[in-house]
Amino acid sequence: MAEKNIRMIDYDLMSVINHGITVSSLAYQVGEEMQLPKDQCYELAVAGVLHDIGKLRLSGYVSGKESPLVVEEIKYVRRHPQLGCEALHNRGYSSFVLETIYYHHENYDGSGYPQNLQGEEIPLGSRILRVCDTYAALTEKRPYREAFDPETAVRLMIDEIKNFDMQVFLAFMKVVHKGDQEKERRTEKCS
Repeated sequence: MAEKNIRMIDYDLMSVINHGITVSSLAYQVGEEMQLPKDQCYELAVAGVLHDIGKLRLSGYVSGKESPLVVEEIKYVRRHPQLGCEALHNRGYSSFVLETIYYHHENYDGSGYPQNLQGEEIPLGSRILRVCDTYAALTEKRPYREAFDPETAVRLMIDEIKNFDMQVFLAFMKVVHKGDQEKERRTEKCS
């Protein structure tokens, strides 16, 4: 049993790290596309890497689930932005990074959490992370479903466009489209 728990924790840690790296890279690129200052793009990258660190405090509670979470588990998991900020508080991170992490699950239409902020009330960094986090989550395999291909992930996001700041989403689309073009060029060179 202990070996299974260790493997589960290793999996949780690796999935949080890999997800964070993806979100970090996307957030930095979206910030650049939006012509934000370099230091703010860097801070977006830091927030992207750390945004789900609060989930590590929850890993024993919901890790390895092969089915979607039930309501009580969802309530608990929704605390991860707060838990992450608590873990990072007084560790030298800027208020921009902490605020970006805390509000990264707010939806543009006000239906998100933890504060049900809407529109411009949501800090810009959080609006950027919201888009990048959603895309990364959709394109990653989860215990309860396979990963979606990038095209399907974007279609699913468009179906839920009310969740996103349109300016941020359009910048994100340019980043993803550039990435697709670069992959095509690399593939052509290898052929």
